[in-house]
Amino acid sequence: MYLLELGGEDDAFAAREARSAATGVDRIAPGLAVARGIDPERVRGLAYTHRASELLGRGDADLASARAVLEAAAIDRTGSVAVRATDVHGSSDVRTERAERELGQLLVDRGFAVDLEEPDHLLRVVFSEGTVGDEERSTGSDALERVENETAAGEHASVCALGWLAAESVRDFGTRAPTDKPFFQPGSMDPLLARAVANVAGARPGATILDPMCGTGGVLVEAGLVGADVIGTDAQAKMAAGARENLAHFLGTDDPSPTGVSRGSWHVGRGDATRLALVDDAVDGVVFDAPYGRQSKIDTHRLEDLVAGALAEAHRIAPRAVVIADRSWREEARAAGWQLESAFERRVHRSLTRYVMVLERRAGGSDRLGPDRRDALTSGSE
Repeated sequence: MYLLELGGEDDAFAAREARSAATGVDRIAPGLAVARGIDPERVRGLAYTHRASELLGRGDADLASARAVLEAAAIDRTGSVAVRATDVHGSSDVRTERAERELGQLLVDRGFAVDLEEPDHLLRVVFSEGTVGDEERSTGSDALERVENETAAGEHASVCALGWLAAESVRDFGTRAPTDKPFFQPGSMDPLLARAVANVAGARPGATILDPMCGTGGVLVEAGLVGADVIGTDAQAKMAAGARENLAHFLGTDDPSPTGVSRGSWHVGRGDATRLALVDDAVDGVVFDAPYGRQSKIDTHRLEDLVAGALAEAHRIAPRAVVIADRSWREEARAAGWQLESAFERRVHRSLTRYVMVLERRAGGSDRLGPDRRDALTSGSE
């Protein structure tokens, strides 16, 4: 079992993204989840999970429980250690410095040497107390991966969890703020959300991700940095050109990405999201940020027709889609043949709430092609 330390205020959405790098994910307390297994390389690319640790044990959110867990735990490690404690949102009132000192002494008593600078093993100790939110949870296949003894939504939780650090996400998102990119337009998605929706859509080495309304290319940049090959189209020549500029800047190098994987290849062109020059099942996932009706100029379609057509095309070319919008497009998604796997609301500011829908093909939908997606692409996408 693994302990996941979630970041941000929307634990349900963070847990959904974490499922792209872990199995059997469930929240156990505010800011905390557990998982049956993890892919350490993919944990490095998560936006809303900060750390994953091999779970040593858990108890109540107090120092006495933490001591009892550590005293009872079997430890089959050698080398130096250090202890790092966190009190999520200051909810438990545990003094983390005292926790580190006392738990570190317990490890010394068991024969370990302490190295606070470069330890061989880092013990994470996380305290959290509060109510597990009742945000909408997965309703599709991911719901089958629940672990036993999960904390039900709405229940009060008091948890102290200890684990040996196994993987940390790379927190370099500040280097890709929308205003710092070579091409910028107001309303561009922040890189944290862009990375999260790319991960949920299936971005990983060997996968191909499409954004048919790519704008400045923010989602494609984040998908490419975790190793996915990316394709973007936009109806406006200016946006397609700007996205190419951004992708060339962030993905146009042979150096490994900050997450440690090779950057994905990229292709961007001008195109209509309702009529894509791609064959059936050409990509692994589709992501798009639908135009916000009062803010965006749409030259060729009514907004409703554009979104409905894009959903239908996405269903034709991919088994999964993630749609971000300023309203729910559930009925249009169902009409296009999609099954709503999960949905989330993310408040941006007083006048804007982003709705995130995760869509899966219904049972009996088109089968996916083999792993070599590039052969399925039509020419002229550069």
